[in-house]
Amino acid sequence: MTDSERAQSSNRPIGVFDSGIGGLTVLKEIIRMLPRENTIYLGDTARVPYGTRSPETVIRYSFENTKFLSTKEIKLLVIACNTASSISLDAIKKSVSIPVIGVIEPGAKAAVKATRNKRVGIIGTDATIMSNAYTNVIKALDERIEIYGIPCPLFVPLVEEGWTEGNIATLVAKEYLKGIKEKGIDTLVLGCTHYPLLKKVISEVMGRGIRLIDSAVEISDEITKTLEALKIIRKEGNRPVRKFYVTDAPQKFLKLGERFLGKKINHIEKVTVWI
Repeated sequence: MTDSERAQSSNRPIGVFDSGIGGLTVLKEIIRMLPRENTIYLGDTARVPYGTRSPETVIRYSFENTKFLSTKEIKLLVIACNTASSISLDAIKKSVSIPVIGVIEPGAKAAVKATRNKRVGIIGTDATIMSNAYTNVIKALDERIEIYGIPCPLFVPLVEEGWTEGNIATLVAKEYLKGIKEKGIDTLVLGCTHYPLLKKVISEVMGRGIRLIDSAVEISDEITKTLEALKIIRKEGNRPVRKFYVTDAPQKFLKLGERFLGKKINHIEKVTVWI
């Protein structure tokens, strides 16, 4: 690649997709660590949540999202959805020529590094827990670690409705987490990009001394390393462009998205990604 081609590639955006609004936790960290990068976010809000879908359906949705973002000439694809990462990542990697990064491996590595008593909990959607994606990566890194996974499907609609604090969120969290709390874990992986938005409630329910692993932070570090290795990190140029696309309810996304992202969303468009 020539210097001119590399400069052109550097200006291409990073593409991010999630089933809804939860992937904004990943985008927020990308913007924090790589503030010069152009970004495009796709929230498949018409079909959220993915966690209750069959593997075949999740793969189809993931390919449709990838095809849409590929038309925007992205330089790197981020699957900011644990369900899609656990089921679709390998297939998507084989289908495109750009780097593809999911949230599973960075979060699993961080959990292995964080645990002291070798007892790790994982919470996620039904599909993520059933896939054993986190378990497989963690065990490959350290087979001595005991892993306890619990699906928490109601967490996603709670976040989508904006109920991230208060009595309802606390009661649901207590009900889900009481079993995993009894296992004596010292590290808990938030295995869904929606879940960091419930971090305060989850932390209060789990109690002091429990390390919460937020994959959004970990994946941003891997994105940075990948762009640096390929020498296509954007170091200069005009103010970065941030575009947002959703498949349904743009005004609802805008209202919640600005709060979760901590930034104003200037460009949002409703699109159809399926045929």
